[in-house]
Amino acid sequence: MAAIHIEPVTTIADRKKVILFPFGLYRDHPYWVPPLIGERMRHYDPHHNPFFEHATMQMFRAVRDGQTVGTIAAIDDPRHREIWHDSVGFFGIFETVEEYEVAAALLTAAREWLAERGISTMRGPMNLNINDEVGLLIDGFDGRPVIMMPYNPPYYQTFLERYGLTKAKDVLAFKIDVARFGPNLENMPTQVKRVARLAQERYGIEMRHVDLKHLEDEVELVKPIYRQAWAKNWGAVPMTDAEFTYLAHSLKPVLDPDLTYLAFYQGEPIGAFLTVPDFNQVAVHLNGRLLPFGWLKFLWHKRRITGLRVLIMGVLEEHRLKGVEALFYQEGCRIAVSKGYEWAEMSWILEDNYKMIRGIEAMGGHAYRTYRVYEMTTR
Repeated sequence: MAAIHIEPVTTIADRKKVILFPFGLYRDHPYWVPPLIGERMRHYDPHHNPFFEHATMQMFRAVRDGQTVGTIAAIDDPRHREIWHDSVGFFGIFETVEEYEVAAALLTAAREWLAERGISTMRGPMNLNINDEVGLLIDGFDGRPVIMMPYNPPYYQTFLERYGLTKAKDVLAFKIDVARFGPNLENMPTQVKRVARLAQERYGIEMRHVDLKHLEDEVELVKPIYRQAWAKNWGAVPMTDAEFTYLAHSLKPVLDPDLTYLAFYQGEPIGAFLTVPDFNQVAVHLNGRLLPFGWLKFLWHKRRITGLRVLIMGVLEEHRLKGVEALFYQEGCRIAVSKGYEWAEMSWILEDNYKMIRGIEAMGGHAYRTYRVYEMTTR
């Protein structure tokens, strides 16, 4: 067998090869969902994605006989180290054929790149950071991932652990059967409805949908909620203003304003709830392209989406005993059921976020997928 060469990605053409590699790797896989090629090209472009205003990334390709057989990226984000006072860098965009030697060569390239920058720990996979796709799927392979969640074959776990990477943290995806609550939420747990009613009657919590026509103004209301509500989460790095704007405009085409909420207490914003239809159910039919005929497929399959992803649900810490979360659950389910959605995924949830987990389980949700973040020393 020909030798494997690890090549740094330095051109736009090579970056496209990295993005296109999984299309061949997963060609016959029933559950992998192809990303939009143009969107990924922009997302990994240092001149387009504001993540690269504070972070540096080096992609690598494993090449054999002129063909890509694996990919990885090493990521240095000084903002993480400033906040957490550690020496952690990251790896991501990890894809490989089913050959351990290829995986090991890629991981070595990423580890050595981080070590050369004085970073003592490599953690991942992160695509590209904690606010993006997180973790390696290790449980729950029997179905397609939902929007903005990763997918990988089971042998990746074997390869990473054989290389010496160990668990840093697991994150969970929960599934809730919202259709079973009934058209009038008659089957929703009584406790949830009681606490939601308390939020409104005792504390006067008010809610409204996000106004997409004034998205920039709405983002300004969400920023302090997001930054404070997630500040203590493991590995959290607050998004910059530019990253918030980038994310908001990336999500705008798939947002349904009926499924987004802001919560207010005495006129002040205290909570945000953002749910997006699972457009992976559409993307699976597009083969990575909207043109020339992808738009027609998009419009056709859009009407047949059956599930949602709860992407953001946060409440300012000082208001977390007012029942706002229950009110989000209740009103979100009310709209989802009225629109014909059958299920919702809540992801991702830290394995030790017990309060959130108890709340989801009270709604009848169950953990059905596990994603693992690994780490190891770079020396």
